[in-house]
Amino acid sequence: MLVFLGTLFEPYYGPFRLFTSHLFLLLFGASVAFWLTWRILPVGFGWLPRDRGRAHAVNGHEAHGKPTGAGCIFISLCCGLAVCVMPAVGSHYLLLGLTWLAMVAGFLDDRSALPWGELRKGCLDLALAISAALILTWNTVPTLWLPFTTTILTLSRGGFVIMATVIIWGMINTTNCSDGVDGLSGTLVGIAGICLTALLYGVLGHADFARYLRIPYSSTAASWAICLFTFVGGLGGYVWHNAYPSRVLMGDAGSRALGFLLGVTIVKTGNPCVLIVTSSLLWINGGAGLLKLACLRLFRIHLFPHIRCPLHDYFRHVKGWSNTQVMIRFTLAQILITGVLFVILLKIR
Repeated sequence: MLVFLGTLFEPYYGPFRLFTSHLFLLLFGASVAFWLTWRILPVGFGWLPRDRGRAHAVNGHEAHGKPTGAGCIFISLCCGLAVCVMPAVGSHYLLLGLTWLAMVAGFLDDRSALPWGELRKGCLDLALAISAALILTWNTVPTLWLPFTTTILTLSRGGFVIMATVIIWGMINTTNCSDGVDGLSGTLVGIAGICLTALLYGVLGHADFARYLRIPYSSTAASWAICLFTFVGGLGGYVWHNAYPSRVLMGDAGSRALGFLLGVTIVKTGNPCVLIVTSSLLWINGGAGLLKLACLRLFRIHLFPHIRCPLHDYFRHVKGWSNTQVMIRFTLAQILITGVLFVILLKIR
């Protein structure tokens, strides 16, 4: 919307030229999203549902009674703002709509008197993931670029839908499982979002740079970067209030929507290895619990019986780490992993 206004009024009023700059829109969207979330979120504390606590989590009683489901506020703000700042691409709006639906499903669970069952939530996540995968194949030829080879692989649409569905479904659930320590999930998602923004805007969205690195150029990468960084800004406004000791929790409304958006963006980069680069701690932390649960439900195998999952509970319960230590150490580990693997991803081609 702002791009259209910039193009329309630029000949008559010079400052509107800023709205035609992708870099300005990227920073503008994130800044406004941060400010709006920071200012508006406390207003909604009174009508948000209250957390029920986590019976099997370390110090789960500390969250009991806190406002939760705050994702319904900042995700809605970010969706509306992203529509305004991102260049118009039809499929983006559809995926933003699915992001908002993921938030709605999570919020209904947050406010429910009884928690939704694993099967119900898993099926809803699967439906969202399949829908997103089908939209991502709309009028495009699915291709992949991978490290260690300069060959661009072309996938069948069926193969691409399966790959995209697994990544998006996995990101929804690993992000949700990592939401248990004040500031942890929001910080890890923020790091992933910043890295993905840099890849989309700085590499995939610049034809000369992409050609130099022998990576496929994407004409919509800058638009995705603007959209994602807007959510990073809104997430920053939430983390301001969620830092230990937290005043509010994002709940499933936030974690599931953010996981969905991260999964969609990772698929959009055209390289599934980006998942490891940007979100390895989310997958290690939350994925361990999903793996244990799958083995127990499907094969009656109690995998890693002496390790609590998600892993942040293991370090708090067994190693005696405080919430602050878990958050800082996980964050430092993710920054180091992301930095090293990001260079490897772009150089080994």
